[in-house]
Amino acid sequence: MPSVVGRFAPSPSGALHIGSLVAALGSFLQARAQGGRWLLRMDDLDTPRVEPGAAERILDALVFFELRWDGEILYQDTRRDAYRLAIEHLKNAGQAFDCGCTRREARSGQGGIEGPIYPGTCRGGLPPGRQARSVRFRVDGQCFTVADSVQGGYEQRLDRDIGDFVIRRADGIVAYQLATVLDDDYQGVTEVVRGADLLSSTPRQIALQKALGLDTPRYAHLPVIVDEAGEKLGKSTGAMPLRPEKPGAQLAQCLHWLGQCPPDSLWDANASHVLRWGLDNWSLDRVPKTPEAVA
Repeated sequence: MPSVVGRFAPSPSGALHIGSLVAALGSFLQARAQGGRWLLRMDDLDTPRVEPGAAERILDALVFFELRWDGEILYQDTRRDAYRLAIEHLKNAGQAFDCGCTRREARSGQGGIEGPIYPGTCRGGLPPGRQARSVRFRVDGQCFTVADSVQGGYEQRLDRDIGDFVIRRADGIVAYQLATVLDDDYQGVTEVVRGADLLSSTPRQIALQKALGLDTPRYAHLPVIVDEAGEKLGKSTGAMPLRPEKPGAQLAQCLHWLGQCPPDSLWDANASHVLRWGLDNWSLDRVPKTPEAVA
């Protein structure tokens, strides 16, 4: 079995777009250029956001661009028992606790890097008359550092910067942070290559990995493609959708954003040729060391 295992984990809340194609291509090339496997996972836990038919359209788009994955696709919806057992383990170990706060109450603390920090209301147990709504992971003053292969060193002290964070929401849906950690471990992922908008989530994921006794994969956070106004190109903006023609040119554009300096001839090549060039010339060191790249 190859020592390198990468993955791509789209959310089926809409069709694949140019920004997610950049992430898919970067993770594909980083795994394949090292002789590794490239796995596919559908992050379909957030059922209110899942769009019917979106998963199938994402798969069709990946095949269209000849980004073919290894093995079976993992659907998070099939992993609910594993998430439940992990939450029970963390609660029994005193590393997670039930929280009865409403969203408004939970956001009444001082400011952190992603908004108000949870004020710790239920840390010592549910107040009288309260029922559990969500489950939170208990953080402390430890610093967690990400040795990111693209963005460099990144550090957070979770109690000061994030606070006790949700691992199961009030609607019963398991939070992204816990699900992705468990699934990466289950799939044997050794290297996570994804957009830089997820870099700030990584210290939380490392904290969960340590609490659950899991290995920490290598991380590489690629620049997120934004428009001239600084808006991320994604499903919500509807910007730069994938076109049903010239897949090679679109892959070449992604290579350009990833700092790989593709030759002009690639814009007229087919997808197979572009991918072969990408594999032969891929270098993570050339990826821009910035969180954003302007389209």
